[in-house]
Amino acid sequence: MMKQPHRKSSTYGFAQASGLMQNRIRKVSEDRGFAVSRLLTHWAEIVGDATASVATPVNVSYGKGGIGATLTVLTTGPQAPILEMQKDQIRDKVNACYGYRAISRVRITQTAPIGFAEGQVQFKASPKPNIQVSPEAEKTATQMSRDVSNPELRQALAQLGAKVMSKKRTPIKG
Repeated sequence: MMKQPHRKSSTYGFAQASGLMQNRIRKVSEDRGFAVSRLLTHWAEIVGDATASVATPVNVSYGKGGIGATLTVLTTGPQAPILEMQKDQIRDKVNACYGYRAISRVRITQTAPIGFAEGQVQFKASPKPNIQVSPEAEKTATQMSRDVSNPELRQALAQLGAKVMSKKRTPIKG
């Protein structure tokens, strides 16, 4: 009988980070009612980037019989009516993640059910508009700010004035 050569480990005693965090993620998600932690870790993939940028899952609560859970989703004030209209689509996408009809209701909230400190949504800054400054507007703004004695303030006012004059205006209908 021939002896097999000893195979050396390629990890050199290190473990994958995902394996180390698996139990902690599962415990935290189960504390919040999430039987499948994939809903938390892959929220954007499940509901889509547009919904994920304005909403966060915070809790899954189960009814008395254990069937027909309620998913609580946290959002900001202006986004709540929009998400209210999308509740059926969100529920269907989440149930597809679970693999069965685990969620029967989606509740939209503007604060987390556990308190104000825990229920905070990340606000993303809107992109700044790119205003093309015309040479005429730049020249006019520079002339208008020439009497300002502070050079930094004069330059800032000239830049602001040029952008304001270059911005397209829409007439107000009244």
